[in-house]
Amino acid sequence: MENRPCFNIFRSLIFLLSRKVSLAADTLTPASFIRDGEKLVSSAQRFELGFFSPGKSKNRYVGLWYQKIPDTVFWVANRNSPISDHNAVLTISNNGNLVLLNQTNGTIWSTNVSSQVKNPVAKLLDNGNLVITDNPSDQTTDSYLWQSFDYLTDTLLPDMKLGWDLKTGLKRYLSSWESADDPSPGKFTFGLDIQVSPKLCISPTTVQT
Repeated sequence: MENRPCFNIFRSLIFLLSRKVSLAADTLTPASFIRDGEKLVSSAQRFELGFFSPGKSKNRYVGLWYQKIPDTVFWVANRNSPISDHNAVLTISNNGNLVLLNQTNGTIWSTNVSSQVKNPVAKLLDNGNLVITDNPSDQTTDSYLWQSFDYLTDTLLPDMKLGWDLKTGLKRYLSSWESADDPSPGKFTFGLDIQVSPKLCISPTTVQT
């Protein structure tokens, strides 16, 4: 009877080692994931990525916030795809896409990386940008295969940009939350209008292209 606790601990360790590794650092690889209740934390501990429920909602989302202001979420991954339980995990696939999976490995949300990759990693930077690269040691802007700063929510941080990416044609703009309990795109957007002369405009979502 005295040896049973040791046996149980050993068996638990074998079980954990047989699963993918769960990280509490600033980087995700295809061999790691974060579960609801766990976080990515930028190296200087300025920003965090994790699961949250906005306002009075019971739905779960993946978002980014300042570590010291956890109630102020400035970016949401699955704005249009809420999670109804606490069983989802976030990881990066071998093809270089961040994927949010439910308990049956169904995809709730994913990024849109289409480049061929060999060693993809996702990293939370100290400016709040979540980026995907194909080389952990190369963190230059030109090396990003995807970055959260290209897909803004309702908040503009330093280093974020509004307007068009002339290389990709991507249009960056802010969009309001539907409500304090629902981060899906709301009734208004804020961005750069260049149809006549460049100007920053708040527009109803229905006319945003």
